[in-house]
Amino acid sequence: MGILDELAGRAEDAIVNIQHIRARLRESFRPFAVVMSSGNKYPVLHPDFIFVTERVVIVADQRGYTANLDPLHIVGLEDIPVRGNGGRRPRQKR
Repeated sequence: MGILDELAGRAEDAIVNIQHIRARLRESFRPFAVVMSSGNKYPVLHPDFIFVTERVVIVADQRGYTANLDPLHIVGLEDIPVRGNGGRRPRQKR
C-alpha cells in the first residue's frame, strides 16, 4: 500500500466524520461534544456554534472563541445531558 492509498483512506474517514456531524445537525438538535483523537472534547450547545466544511470543522463557545478541528482527528460525538431550566425543585415537607 502506497502513501497515496493511505491518504485516500484518511480522506474517506474525514468524509464519514463530516457526514456524521451533518446528520446530527439535521436531526432534532440535542447538544453534543466533538471528541478528538487527543481526548479533547469541544461542546456544541447550539447548531449556530458549529461550521462544517470538507476540510475543517469550526466549533465556537458561548464567548465566541473558536477551535479549528481537522476532521481526520474526530473520533466521535458524545451527547451532552440537557439541564433543566435552572429552577429549584420545591422542598418536601417533613
